Amino acid sequence: MQHSIRRLKLSALAEQFELRYTGDGDTLIDGVGTLADATASQMTFLSNPAYRNQLEHTRAGAVVATAEDAENCPVNCLVADDPYVSYAKIAALFDTRRPRNPGIHPSASIDPTASLGNDVQVDANVVIGPGCEIADACTIGPGCVLIADCKLDTGSRLVANVTVCEGVSIGKRTIIHPGAVIGADGFGLAFDHDQWVKVPQLGSVQIGDDCEVGANTTIDRGAIGNTILENDVRIDNQVQIAHNVQIGAHTAMAGMVGIAGSTKIGKYCMFAGNSGAVGHIRIADRTTVQFRGVISKSIEEAGTVWSAALPALPLKEWQRTAVHLRKLDKLAKRIKKLEKQSGNQAEDD
Repeated sequence: MQHSIRRLKLSALAEQFELRYTGDGDTLIDGVGTLADATASQMTFLSNPAYRNQLEHTRAGAVVATAEDAENCPVNCLVADDPYVSYAKIAALFDTRRPRNPGIHPSASIDPTASLGNDVQVDANVVIGPGCEIADACTIGPGCVLIADCKLDTGSRLVANVTVCEGVSIGKRTIIHPGAVIGADGFGLAFDHDQWVKVPQLGSVQIGDDCEVGANTTIDRGAIGNTILENDVRIDNQVQIAHNVQIGAHTAMAGMVGIAGSTKIGKYCMFAGNSGAVGHIRIADRTTVQFRGVISKSIEEAGTVWSAALPALPLKEWQRTAVHLRKLDKLAKRIKKLEKQSGNQAEDD
């Protein structure tokens, strides 16, 4: 990563983020890097034990690490209970991207009935339709379209080429990344004898404060009520959220997750990549769904972990496993027959 123009003393960083430091507090930090590649003026971190073997060779100006790892750190260290969280907060100081530039680009098209607050940035080729309400300090990046009656609350940002459909409401400090579509029609269809009839999607989408929606993610509008994301929901790239889904606060979903319609997901849940849930079920708070796991029934107990996908195997091993899987039904029938003959039949789970 390129250097920022900021140069901050290690001791100042420690004081600002309430961390203890070891080494030379006068060391100047002007950017971030990886354990393997960081230079003497960059900060890095160690949180995953898989990278611990890189610590002894690092040439970073400082490493954010636990007290245990700090004992073996050959360079300056910022000691943190959770190095990744502390790193995230510090790294924000060295963001090299261009700062906001409030104002309205001459190529933007803004309906006269739309209202814009103070300190708003509207970039090139933006379209803001009738009845839209844009609060103070919002940023609407190039190519974004707000169709009609949308609300964007204070400090939120549409990065670029985001489409926000009719009646969508987005809370404070929320970030929507390029290509996301918020509030398109859900997949509502009724089959009438020999053809499909479209079910009107008359709800909208309501997104809370401090949320983040990844690139090319789609969040469908509700069929009757709204599709709802509560505060601090974090959605990765290429995720599909269907109509009338409700996602509880502080839940996170990795790339390519798919959530079918009318599913209600609790708070503090985590969905790993390519996982998902069928429609019309409830998922309790603090549920974790691992890679490729698909939840097919309601989960009532909070804090459980679910998994469904087998990890990749060498081809010949997988072929043997597949053969065994195909024989499971026959084996189960044989076991039941033997149990019946022995008079010791077990109850089905």
